[in-house]
Amino acid sequence: MEALNARAWDVLARQGAALATPASDEEIANPLATVDPLGWLGESIAGAKVLCLAAGGGRHSALYAAAGGEVTVLDISREMLRIDTQVAAERKLRVRIVEGSMLDLSVFAEGEFDLVIQPVSTCYVPDVCEVYRQVARVTRANGLYVSQHKSPVSLQVGAAPAMRQADGYRLTERYYRDDPLPAGGDSHSLSRLREPGTQEFLHRWEQLLGGMCRTGFVVEDLVEPMHAKPHAAVGTFAHRAQYIAPYVRIKARRAGNPLL
Repeated sequence: MEALNARAWDVLARQGAALATPASDEEIANPLATVDPLGWLGESIAGAKVLCLAAGGGRHSALYAAAGGEVTVLDISREMLRIDTQVAAERKLRVRIVEGSMLDLSVFAEGEFDLVIQPVSTCYVPDVCEVYRQVARVTRANGLYVSQHKSPVSLQVGAAPAMRQADGYRLTERYYRDDPLPAGGDSHSLSRLREPGTQEFLHRWEQLLGGMCRTGFVVEDLVEPMHAKPHAAVGTFAHRAQYIAPYVRIKARRAGNPLL
């Protein structure tokens, strides 16, 4: 599973996929506002030890480093990390590059990081709680874990609209499941929701939120980033987002000892 997803992301990186696009000059000029529009991280992260987890592609590592963080980026895809290496060199940023799995953070010390940032990536592992256990171990007490996930409902719903526009979009996948989702990402509309060539898993809300609490975190905030556009064409990503929020972003704080 991990080898398959690593190969898929290597291909996507070489193809210049959207999630393999480095941060722009405009974003780098005001990096903290770019990565933290809600103000979850406070006024400054200067000197904070930051882990950008499963976050290769030249965006997150560069932005957090430009904001003053001492950044480590870990990713399973060598090609995604190649972009981080290139961007760090071009922008003269200090970034530690680690090729590895979010399911095994044993290369890092206990409590090593003040802040763990994880963009959408937990969908690639069958057990999200194992990721949380790994993150809990490497996050210091009272440190922050900011993660974004694919909404389980979004993964249940097809990319194509129902036959009648008034019917919106329909559920096509089971909610209670441990097996991988069917392959997706072939159409342009679906590619914003399911990356082609990858193997993905649906995680229920009790796993996404309850699992986080059970592994040593306190959830402090939750948002569903807005991707809906009122006049979007039927069948587009922005139109579908009027009916189903595609992602959820969670702010959690490490409290006490993780329940390993």
